[in-house]
Amino acid sequence: MIKILIVEDEEPIANLIRMNLVKAGYQCEIASDGEMAADIIAERTFDLMLLDIMLPKLNGYEVLEYAKEIGIPVIFLTAMGETQQKVKGLKLGAEDYIAKPFDIAELLARVETVLRRYKKTQRHLGFLDIEIDTDSHTVTQGGHPVDLTMKEYELLLLFVRNKNRALYRETIYENVWGGEYNGTGRTVDLHVQRLKKKLGLEDHIVAIYKVGYRLVI
Repeated sequence: MIKILIVEDEEPIANLIRMNLVKAGYQCEIASDGEMAADIIAERTFDLMLLDIMLPKLNGYEVLEYAKEIGIPVIFLTAMGETQQKVKGLKLGAEDYIAKPFDIAELLARVETVLRRYKKTQRHLGFLDIEIDTDSHTVTQGGHPVDLTMKEYELLLLFVRNKNRALYRETIYENVWGGEYNGTGRTVDLHVQRLKKKLGLEDHIVAIYKVGYRLVI
């Protein structure tokens, strides 16, 4: 199982991140200050670190230097508008950053992107009788292969990683198609309808009025 260390001194934020990462299938641990984070990664291995910059005892930049030495990729957690801190973190070797407050779907997408870059993604995901192999980008249902387009596959993956969570159409479009959603096209709805029909998920992918969709399991 993929192991992620969350280094965040604001307990509600740390717990929110952990809850959603655990729901997505990751194993998580929390460190509430920089010194604790350094001690933890000295003793145990992790596949990724989510690291706040402003921390007690050791700041995020100091923890980043230590994490780099032992090969742990880092995503910085920053306050909105801290442009200089973001740039400094990237120059020092962070893989990415995400500004607080953040959308959980965006956080999960960025986590997956960095893990994929380091070839540490979860190979198998599933629910009901559907299995997804993220290495081969294949989907089976009841042991039989299902023919999905790439966008349908990415849409299914997004739903599975955010199961039981409402996803705005804007979030779906940005994560699957990239770019900004203009609120007028039917691309998202048409792909969702095709995916539901192919996998018989009419009762599980439900529309939320004026919002988007939710995969209910």
